[in-house]
Amino acid sequence: MILELHVQPGASRTEFAGRHGERIKVRLAARAQDGKANDALIDFLAQHYGVPRRNVRITSGLKSRQKRVVIDA
Repeated sequence: MILELHVQPGASRTEFAGRHGERIKVRLAARAQDGKANDALIDFLAQHYGVPRRNVRITSGLKSRQKRVVIDA
């Protein structure tokens, strides 16, 4: 599965927050500092989709709010 996401780091809690244009908006409680937001995103998606953390990969947008994430089942 490939997800096109718009990520908002530094939110009050981690959650899906509807749409942002053509992308799914995800709010993250973690700050965009030292890769913490990317780690939090991977943890959140792995838990939500019930897959191991190693099955979730950010394939583009490591330093951007616009991310493409691949989830292997």
